Amino acid sequence: MKLFIINGPNLNLLGTRETAIYGNASFESFFLVLQDQYPDIELSYFQSNIEGELIDTLQGVGFEYDGIILNAGAYTHTSIGIGDTVKAISSPVVEVHISNTFSREEYRHKSYISAGAKGVILGFGLQSYKLAIESFIAH
Repeated sequence: MKLFIINGPNLNLLGTRETAIYGNASFESFFLVLQDQYPDIELSYFQSNIEGELIDTLQGVGFEYDGIILNAGAYTHTSIGIGDTVKAISSPVVEVHISNTFSREEYRHKSYISAGAKGVILGFGLQSYKLAIESFIAH
């Protein structure tokens, strides 16, 4: 199985950014843990703060991988383009969020990605990514 994790804006700051919400671990260190826990899965990872790069990456891997785990960060709530791309590719996408977006500001309650996603996992910290991997294993 081949899974691709894509993270959007400011997720490169995990471990230092708003640690009360996002925790103290960097995504890079957590990604190594995921690779150790799932040695039979080919896991790849990309992060960008640039909307077009996220769209290009989705298009580039979205017909080759068995699944994509997407945390589009703030673009979740603003990017019709990313939402359209999720609908256009053949690889199933699980939308992931570290925090429970529904317990936060009102503008975080809307997702342009959810309608095209296989499912949505939110509010379980970095473990949300692990739950997404498990969803691909189970189905």
